[in-house]
Amino acid sequence: MRHPKILTTIRTYDLALFRADLLAGITVAMVALPLSLAIAIASGADPAQGLVTAAVAGFLISALGGSRVQVGGPTGAFIVVVFDVVARHGIDGLITATFMAGIILLVAGYLRLGRLIRMIPEAVIEGFTIGIALVIATSQIKFVLGLQIAEDPADFLEKLPVLWAARDSFSPVAAVLGVATIAMIVIFRRISPRLPGLILAVGAVSLLAAVAALDVDTVAARFGALPSGLPAPQLPDLSPAQLRELAAPALVIAFLAGVESLLSAIVADRMIGGAHRPNAELLAQGAANLGSSLFGGLPATGAIARTATNVRAGARTPVAGIVHALVILAAIYLLSDLAGYLAMPALGGLLMLVAWNMSEPHRWGERLAMRRADLGLMLLTAVLTVLVDLTVAIGTGVALGLAIRLRRREVPEPDWTPPER
Repeated sequence: MRHPKILTTIRTYDLALFRADLLAGITVAMVALPLSLAIAIASGADPAQGLVTAAVAGFLISALGGSRVQVGGPTGAFIVVVFDVVARHGIDGLITATFMAGIILLVAGYLRLGRLIRMIPEAVIEGFTIGIALVIATSQIKFVLGLQIAEDPADFLEKLPVLWAARDSFSPVAAVLGVATIAMIVIFRRISPRLPGLILAVGAVSLLAAVAALDVDTVAARFGALPSGLPAPQLPDLSPAQLRELAAPALVIAFLAGVESLLSAIVADRMIGGAHRPNAELLAQGAANLGSSLFGGLPATGAIARTATNVRAGARTPVAGIVHALVILAAIYLLSDLAGYLAMPALGGLLMLVAWNMSEPHRWGERLAMRRADLGLMLLTAVLTVLVDLTVAIGTGVALGLAIRLRRREVPEPDWTPPER
């Protein structure tokens, strides 16, 4: 079925449901605001693009999606591929690739390929997730430690000597603020998971830095003032040369958006005892990436952490995700000046914690007990993600995963002899 879930839930919608969705939407927006800024910055994009993506794509994912409680926007999984595309093709190239990915996802949803994406080996998904987490953590070292780096290379192996060369610019103040942000988020989560700990921690640390006039980077100091409104929509460059050049990045973006959104929807199903519609979800991801690109935004997908926060906050229907997007839209128009005061070490600490959570440390023991072939496939995918790129990692991982699956089915050798010639 490809019908949006909201068409089903709206039939019995009432004031009590709206109250629950309203509170949940506001809560998850408080989580999404600092995350969207941090993800955009880590991706090599303008911080405003993160907010635009959360508002535009987040609205479309909830309004058109196949899950009751899915929340979408920019996610950490895209940081690696977005940073690479921006480094190679610039922001305009990224916007074109995002537009192309939206078309690919729409076609995949129309052809009912949602179930097929779920057949990707789990070892491959875990492998590139671990690799992405490592790259994200490495990319945030400069912000957390206050290192002064003129040009940050995209390649992991090239990045390490650059970080080492900048060690003399280490700022103890920045390091304390970054660690304090991480500690506060963890404490807030343990004291009260329903509290918007991310924005409280980042806001408190940034307020301290501003009041005490600490010598640390802020969003406004590094990127200038944030715009107080959405940009005018416009079509990206769709020339044949651009389409050919960006075909591979577009496929990777579409793949990641499809896989992560469906994984997030599965997690949501387990939390609420529901059943999502995978093909409707793919169509929503396609529309969201098209919409985001038209407003100059980033790639978007369903966000597992934000979706889980939405459920815990009491969300009942897609209206909660729509409220989340509208709150972020209001923040773009009303709070852009305040967002400029956010301290970069605080946002860096936030993403460090995101990377740690992405690696799922509570499952490391379980992973080490995996079958040897699966463990090897996971480690190979992770290494290729870090040292080569995500395209090669995914392609190699999926191909080897298929070979392992065929071998386990003990496919008999073909009874074939070469013809006499």
